[in-house]
Amino acid sequence: MAYEWKFNARPYSDEEAKKLLSDVVSPETTDWHYNKHHKGYVAALNTIEKGLEQTDRSAANGNYSEVGELKRRFTWNHAGTLLHDVYWEVLGGDGDISKGPDIKSAIEKEFGSFDKWKEDYKATAMAAKLSGWGLLVYDQLYSGRLLNVLVDEHQYGAIWGGIPLISCDVFEHAYYHKDGPGRAGYIDNFINNLHWGRVNERYKKYVAK
Repeated sequence: MAYEWKFNARPYSDEEAKKLLSDVVSPETTDWHYNKHHKGYVAALNTIEKGLEQTDRSAANGNYSEVGELKRRFTWNHAGTLLHDVYWEVLGGDGDISKGPDIKSAIEKEFGSFDKWKEDYKATAMAAKLSGWGLLVYDQLYSGRLLNVLVDEHQYGAIWGGIPLISCDVFEHAYYHKDGPGRAGYIDNFINNLHWGRVNERYKKYVAK
């Protein structure tokens, strides 16, 4: 029996999103990104799960096999779904880090100051490929540190055991309709519209003990 993947709704309605995210992306981009790209990953996961129920595992090999391709696309779509869930969750705020006191203290301890974190985070997101992400993760299994991580596509460069606290989608479709090739401005807008209260809740849920 395949797991029934649920599409995680944003913590705000479609109409609210058009207003809350207007300084980050256009209303049209918001609709396309959420209703086409994000939901598409969830639909693909369901399709892949069904395919894996029926595929011939005895035919698996390192060149080409149906099970191999399904497993590869499972990773892509799983990561795409998860990172988009976080992307929408942490947007829609006013960028005021003081509204996330626990994560603020943790960032200052790791990076020295919020501004130093922001500088490194923006550089990380800028350096990703045209299809990639800039992430703030908690490196749970190895160092126990907060790290800014560059991920190409959805999964290349991901850290094993890294819990994403912030994810900035820098695929071109995330910002071109509003900012054209202006990725730097889009990242600034993203940071300035983070909802640090919700980031703080993610930090307390997965990190702070």
